Amino acid sequence: MTTATSRPTSRRLSLLTPSGHLTLGNYLGALRGIVAEQDAATCFYGVSDLHAMTTDHDPTTLAESTRELQTLLLAAGLDRVTLFRQSRVPAHTGLAYLLECTAYVGELGRMIQYKEKGRDRPGTRTSLFTYPVLMAADILLYRPSEVPVGDDQRQHVELTRDLAIRFNRAYGPVFTVPDITVPPTGARVMDLQDPTRKMSKSDQVGSGVVFLLDPPDVVARKVARAVTDSDTGPDAVRYDPVVKPGVANLLEILAACTSTTPAEVAAGISTYGQLKKQVTEAVLDVLEPLRRRYAELADDPAYVDRVFADGERTCRTETEPVLTAARVAMGLG
Repeated sequence: MTTATSRPTSRRLSLLTPSGHLTLGNYLGALRGIVAEQDAATCFYGVSDLHAMTTDHDPTTLAESTRELQTLLLAAGLDRVTLFRQSRVPAHTGLAYLLECTAYVGELGRMIQYKEKGRDRPGTRTSLFTYPVLMAADILLYRPSEVPVGDDQRQHVELTRDLAIRFNRAYGPVFTVPDITVPPTGARVMDLQDPTRKMSKSDQVGSGVVFLLDPPDVVARKVARAVTDSDTGPDAVRYDPVVKPGVANLLEILAACTSTTPAEVAAGISTYGQLKKQVTEAVLDVLEPLRRRYAELADDPAYVDRVFADGERTCRTETEPVLTAARVAMGLG
């Protein structure tokens, strides 16, 4: 039996925030790989709805985005893992406060999100300042030995490690201190209108973003309007991310959808029109089964609710001992 202080077996944890609509980049770059590896460890995958409240939000939109994300996770094939909503597992907020009593103002003030979105702004919500501590609680409750993380989230996991080490030294060995690992490299999918930046699920315009639930005609239109260049030579369609970022992006997408390499797919294409036609067909082939399954699940919301309710019961069983151990260690009994 695993206790709150023992070294766990292989566990994986990932939370997605319902701050927009999932994109083709989210699917090819991360979600597809997560689905493929769901049997390799004990996996907990959550919808971090509390993290979506750090800035102004519309309650109706948040509820709809949360439901869409829940349904998409199931539609993508995550059916052999523990799925949950963060807000339905009380230990997340309970442990977050205990960790806030361990964190320092200085280290939270150095967090990138706060520096970019909230520092020196009187209307900034306190939750934007403290949410990295909630993220630390999210991680430590499930006792993963490793946390695969990209550069954009590395700072948060480093804070998680610092808080766990500080807590353990001050109050006793309650938390597993996770190692930071480099995740497997997924597909690199950039914005079709601005191939210097990634597709973003929070993009308000979305003209260069293929969302997973975009209708086929919308997907085709976005790909047709994708940025390329004015090159018309015999080797115009070639993989060169520096010189030809728009073309390279389309080749990356086509390669990811067909399980090949950008250079391989480029070899058989001579014009940008052919490239965009093949990209459109490949993207639709990938998205069609996901969209079909999503429609089935959207018609059965009670099933989605049951799956997440079951997962949330499992999470409460998993996390309450960790919270209790932390409370006892701090003298709360």
